[in-house]
Amino acid sequence: MKKNAWNAREMIVYDDDNYTIINKPASLSTLEDRNDSTNVLSLFRELNASYKVCHRLDKETSGALILSKNDEAFRSAAMQFQERTVEKVYHALVKGRFMNEVIKVDVPLRTSGSGKAVNDRRNGKEATTLFRPKQFFKDYTLVEAKPLTGRMHQIRAHLAYLEFPIAGDVLYGGVPIYLSAVKKDFKWKKDVDERPLFNRVGLHAQAIKLTNVNKNFISISCDYPKDMSLILKKLNKFN
Repeated sequence: MKKNAWNAREMIVYDDDNYTIINKPASLSTLEDRNDSTNVLSLFRELNASYKVCHRLDKETSGALILSKNDEAFRSAAMQFQERTVEKVYHALVKGRFMNEVIKVDVPLRTSGSGKAVNDRRNGKEATTLFRPKQFFKDYTLVEAKPLTGRMHQIRAHLAYLEFPIAGDVLYGGVPIYLSAVKKDFKWKKDVDERPLFNRVGLHAQAIKLTNVNKNFISISCDYPKDMSLILKKLNKFN
């Protein structure tokens, strides 16, 4: 997406003298990557040069992302992430019927040379995530995830470990969602390639909670992006 297609102000869901919390769109990087120089930080520094990103979301992951406006706020958020007192809730759409209980995954992760998080109980770093089903469909489940640590691709890798890869997450064994897979009476048109209904990592940072510099709590939830809302409506209707 071209730079002028992003509107930083429209992403803001919370704003005060210390922090701005945004609902990050999918396909927008948090920081500059080698494929696209346009990112959350560059967009928001056009509004205020003091902005710093307090944590990261994967490029394809949408949802709650915290930016600080001053050094004191940045240090406070960094300390809270280090002490694991920031509460984060993610929603992930997975293929299959997830277990009907709270599942704790405590599997150390290591980043491989290919940029993928791999399970490594000997050399990996501590990684813990709590999962529970939020909504069941016939062939899919919307899963709530609460990461207690903050490793790269943690939720994606842990769901793959449970053999419930996130829909659209090809890197970890997930597959796109097609209408033919969810609609019972789907009629295939000859000589026409079916396009996926949903073709990116189905992961959304739904809520986040931290302590402000003045010791008041900030608790924010973020709506699903349009594509995720639409696929959930399709699953409710057909699956």
